[in-house]
Amino acid sequence: MPASGPTRVFVLRHGRTAWNAQNRYQGQADPPLDEVGLAQASAAASLLATFAPDLIVTSDLQRASATAAALAAATGLTAALDPRLRERSLGHWEGLTRDEVEARFPEEFAQWRAGRNVARRGGETREQVTIRTAELFAALPSVPVIVLVTHSATALALTEGVLGLEHDRHILGPLANCHWSELQRTDESASVSWRMRAHNAGAPGGIVPHLPTEGDDAADSPDAEALDAAAR
Repeated sequence: MPASGPTRVFVLRHGRTAWNAQNRYQGQADPPLDEVGLAQASAAASLLATFAPDLIVTSDLQRASATAAALAAATGLTAALDPRLRERSLGHWEGLTRDEVEARFPEEFAQWRAGRNVARRGGETREQVTIRTAELFAALPSVPVIVLVTHSATALALTEGVLGLEHDRHILGPLANCHWSELQRTDESASVSWRMRAHNAGAPGGIVPHLPTEGDDAADSPDAEALDAAAR
Protein backbone atom coordinates (compact mmCIF):
# COMPACT_ATOMS: atom_id res chain seq x y z
CA MET A 1 0.00 0.00 0.00
CA PRO A 2 1.18 3.57 -0.62
CA ALA A 3 2.73 5.35 2.31
CA SER A 4 0.50 7.63 4.34
CA GLY A 5 0.77 11.38 4.40
CA PRO A 6 -0.84 14.50 2.99
CA THR A 7 -2.03 14.74 -0.62
CA ARG A 8 -1.26 18.41 -1.24
CA VAL A 9 1.17 20.66 0.56
CA PHE A 10 1.39 24.42 0.11
CA VAL A 11 4.74 25.91 1.17
CA LEU A 12 4.02 29.58 1.93
CA ARG A 13 6.57 32.31 2.54
CA HIS A 14 5.81 34.98 5.15
CA GLY A 15 4.80 38.58 4.39
CA ARG A 16 7.16 41.51 4.15
CA THR A 17 9.03 42.98 7.10
CA ALA A 18 10.82 46.31 7.41
CA TRP A 19 14.10 44.40 7.25
CA ASN A 20 13.06 42.97 3.89
CA ALA A 21 12.50 46.48 2.60
CA GLN A 22 15.86 47.58 4.03
CA ASN A 23 17.83 44.70 2.45
CA ARG A 24 18.78 43.26 5.84
CA TYR A 25 19.59 39.61 6.36
CA GLN A 26 17.05 38.22 8.81
CA GLY A 27 17.88 34.58 9.37
CA GLN A 28 16.51 33.64 12.78
CA ALA A 29 16.24 37.23 13.98
CA ASP A 30 12.60 38.05 14.65
CA PRO A 31 11.33 41.33 13.16
CA PRO A 32 7.54 41.59 12.73
CA LEU A 33 5.54 42.07 9.55
CA ASP A 34 5.24 45.66 8.41
CA GLU A 35 1.98 47.16 7.10
CA VAL A 36 2.65 45.81 3.62
CA GLY A 37 3.34 42.37 5.05
CA LEU A 38 0.10 42.34 7.01
CA ALA A 39 -1.84 43.24 3.86
CA GLN A 40 0.01 40.52 1.93
CA ALA A 41 -0.85 37.96 4.61
CA SER A 42 -4.53 38.86 4.42
CA ALA A 43 -4.58 38.58 0.63
CA ALA A 44 -2.77 35.22 0.67
CA ALA A 45 -5.11 33.91 3.36
CA SER A 46 -8.17 34.71 1.24
CA LEU A 47 -6.76 32.73 -1.66
CA LEU A 48 -5.38 29.75 0.27
CA ALA A 49 -8.60 29.39 2.28
CA THR A 50 -10.34 28.35 -0.95
CA PHE A 51 -8.23 25.18 -0.98
CA ALA A 52 -9.81 24.17 2.35
CA PRO A 53 -6.63 23.28 4.25
CA ASP A 54 -6.93 20.71 7.01
CA LEU A 55 -3.79 21.76 8.88
CA ILE A 56 -1.53 24.83 9.15
CA VAL A 57 2.00 24.44 10.48
CA THR A 58 4.20 27.51 10.87
CA SER A 59 7.64 28.63 11.88
CA ASP A 60 7.57 30.11 15.36
CA LEU A 61 9.25 33.34 14.18
CA GLN A 62 6.67 36.10 14.33
CA ARG A 63 6.79 37.12 10.67
CA ALA A 64 5.70 33.59 9.77
CA SER A 65 3.32 33.00 12.68
CA ALA A 66 1.52 36.30 11.98
CA THR A 67 1.17 35.26 8.34
CA ALA A 68 -0.22 31.92 9.49
CA ALA A 69 -2.60 33.66 11.90
CA ALA A 70 -4.29 35.41 8.97
CA LEU A 71 -4.90 32.06 7.29
CA ALA A 72 -6.04 30.52 10.56
CA ALA A 73 -8.61 33.29 10.96
CA ALA A 74 -9.87 32.74 7.41
CA THR A 75 -10.23 28.97 7.86
CA GLY A 76 -11.20 28.55 11.51
CA LEU A 77 -8.08 26.46 12.13
CA THR A 78 -5.35 26.88 14.75
CA ALA A 79 -1.83 27.10 13.39
CA ALA A 80 0.70 24.74 14.98
CA LEU A 81 4.15 26.19 15.73
CA ASP A 82 7.23 24.21 14.71
CA PRO A 83 10.78 25.63 14.97
CA ARG A 84 11.96 23.27 12.22
CA LEU A 85 10.32 25.69 9.79
CA ARG A 86 12.47 28.60 10.97
CA GLU A 87 14.66 30.43 8.50
CA ARG A 88 18.23 29.27 7.98
CA SER A 89 20.41 30.75 10.71
CA LEU A 90 22.85 33.24 9.23
CA GLY A 91 25.02 33.70 12.30
CA HIS A 92 26.76 37.05 12.52
CA TRP A 93 25.28 38.22 9.20
CA GLU A 94 21.86 38.61 10.79
CA GLY A 95 20.66 42.19 11.05
CA LEU A 96 23.24 43.47 8.57
CA THR A 97 22.69 44.77 5.06
CA ARG A 98 24.51 43.23 2.13
CA ASP A 99 26.87 46.22 2.00
CA GLU A 100 27.63 45.89 5.71
CA VAL A 101 28.40 42.19 5.35
CA GLU A 102 30.73 42.87 2.45
CA ALA A 103 32.59 45.51 4.48
CA ARG A 104 32.84 43.53 7.74
CA PHE A 105 33.33 39.98 6.44
CA PRO A 106 34.91 40.33 2.98
CA GLU A 107 36.26 36.76 2.79
CA GLU A 108 32.92 35.19 3.69
CA PHE A 109 31.11 37.51 1.32
CA ALA A 110 33.47 36.62 -1.51
CA GLN A 111 32.91 32.89 -0.91
CA TRP A 112 29.14 33.42 -0.94
CA ARG A 113 29.33 35.44 -4.17
CA ALA A 114 31.33 32.59 -5.69
CA GLY A 115 28.40 30.24 -4.99
CA ARG A 116 30.01 28.32 -2.12
CA ASN A 117 27.90 26.97 0.72
CA VAL A 118 29.03 29.43 3.37
CA ALA A 119 28.12 28.60 6.97
CA ARG A 120 28.43 31.91 8.76
CA ARG A 121 29.90 31.81 12.24
CA GLY A 122 27.09 30.45 14.39
CA GLY A 123 24.89 29.84 11.34
CA GLU A 124 23.60 26.76 9.51
CA THR A 125 24.61 24.99 6.32
CA ARG A 126 22.06 24.27 3.60
CA GLU A 127 22.31 20.58 4.49
CA GLN A 128 21.33 21.23 8.10
CA VAL A 129 18.22 23.10 6.98
CA THR A 130 17.36 20.30 4.56
CA ILE A 131 17.65 17.70 7.32
CA ARG A 132 15.37 19.49 9.77
CA THR A 133 12.72 20.28 7.15
CA ALA A 134 12.81 16.69 5.84
CA GLU A 135 12.16 15.43 9.37
CA LEU A 136 9.13 17.67 9.64
CA PHE A 137 7.81 16.75 6.20
CA ALA A 138 8.11 13.01 6.87
CA ALA A 139 6.06 13.39 10.06
CA LEU A 140 3.14 15.26 8.49
CA PRO A 141 -0.21 13.56 9.19
CA SER A 142 -2.47 11.89 6.64
CA VAL A 143 -4.83 14.75 5.92
CA PRO A 144 -5.59 15.97 2.39
CA VAL A 145 -4.28 19.54 2.43
CA ILE A 146 -1.55 21.13 4.57
CA VAL A 147 -0.12 24.65 4.51
CA LEU A 148 3.44 25.13 5.80
CA VAL A 149 4.30 28.76 6.58
CA THR A 150 8.02 29.37 6.46
CA HIS A 151 10.84 31.47 4.99
CA SER A 152 12.68 31.85 1.71
CA ALA A 153 15.80 29.68 2.17
CA THR A 154 13.87 27.15 4.26
CA ALA A 155 11.14 26.89 1.63
CA LEU A 156 13.76 26.21 -1.04
CA ALA A 157 15.54 23.57 1.07
CA LEU A 158 12.29 21.80 1.89
CA THR A 159 10.86 21.89 -1.62
CA GLU A 160 14.06 20.86 -3.34
CA GLY A 161 14.48 18.03 -0.84
CA VAL A 162 10.94 16.73 -1.43
CA LEU A 163 11.42 16.87 -5.20
CA GLY A 164 14.87 15.29 -5.06
CA LEU A 165 16.64 18.28 -6.61
CA GLU A 166 20.26 19.24 -6.08
CA HIS A 167 21.20 21.59 -3.27
CA ASP A 168 24.58 22.70 -4.59
CA ARG A 169 22.86 25.06 -6.98
CA HIS A 170 19.26 26.16 -6.52
CA ILE A 171 17.14 25.26 -9.54
CA LEU A 172 14.01 26.95 -8.24
CA GLY A 173 13.83 30.69 -7.80
CA PRO A 174 13.13 32.03 -4.29
CA LEU A 175 9.56 32.76 -3.26
CA ALA A 176 8.24 36.30 -3.14
CA ASN A 177 6.67 37.46 0.10
CA CYS A 178 3.35 35.65 0.71
CA HIS A 179 3.78 33.47 -2.38
CA TRP A 180 3.87 29.71 -2.31
CA SER A 181 4.83 26.44 -3.94
CA GLU A 182 2.19 23.73 -4.32
CA LEU A 183 3.28 20.10 -4.06
CA GLN A 184 1.08 17.17 -5.10
CA ARG A 185 1.65 13.61 -3.94
CA THR A 186 1.69 10.85 -6.56
CA ASP A 187 1.37 7.24 -5.38
CA GLU A 188 2.78 4.57 -7.65
CA SER A 189 2.54 1.01 -6.33
CA ALA A 190 4.33 1.03 -2.98
CA SER A 191 6.29 4.20 -3.66
CA VAL A 192 5.40 7.84 -3.13
CA SER A 193 6.69 10.72 -5.21
CA TRP A 194 5.92 14.41 -5.34
CA ARG A 195 5.50 16.83 -8.21
CA MET A 196 5.27 20.59 -8.24
CA ARG A 197 1.97 21.98 -9.46
CA ALA A 198 2.81 25.66 -8.92
CA HIS A 199 5.72 27.83 -7.84
CA ASN A 200 5.66 31.49 -6.78
CA ALA A 201 1.86 31.50 -6.90
CA GLY A 202 0.09 34.24 -5.00
CA ALA A 203 -2.22 37.22 -5.13
CA PRO A 204 -2.21 39.20 -8.41
CA GLY A 205 0.25 42.06 -8.49
CA GLY A 206 3.78 42.93 -9.40
CA ILE A 207 6.71 40.87 -8.19
CA VAL A 208 10.17 42.37 -8.33
CA PRO A 209 12.26 39.39 -9.48
CA HIS A 210 15.54 38.28 -7.99
CA LEU A 211 18.22 38.70 -10.62
CA PRO A 212 21.23 36.70 -9.41
CA THR A 213 24.70 37.74 -10.41
CA GLU A 214 27.32 35.18 -11.39
CA GLY A 215 27.92 32.84 -8.48
CA ASP A 216 25.06 34.35 -6.48
CA ASP A 217 23.23 32.00 -4.14
CA ALA A 218 19.62 33.11 -4.38
CA ALA A 219 18.54 31.25 -1.27
CA ASP A 220 21.03 33.09 0.91
CA SER A 221 20.87 36.56 -0.59
CA PRO A 222 18.98 39.46 0.93
CA ASP A 223 17.24 39.74 -2.42
CA ALA A 224 15.69 36.34 -1.89
CA GLU A 225 14.44 37.17 1.57
CA ALA A 226 12.19 39.96 0.38
CA LEU A 227 12.18 39.52 -3.33
CA ASP A 228 10.57 42.92 -3.59
CA ALA A 229 13.90 44.35 -2.50
CA ALA A 230 15.66 41.74 -0.41
CA ALA A 231 16.87 40.34 2.88
CA ARG A 232 15.72 37.07 4.24
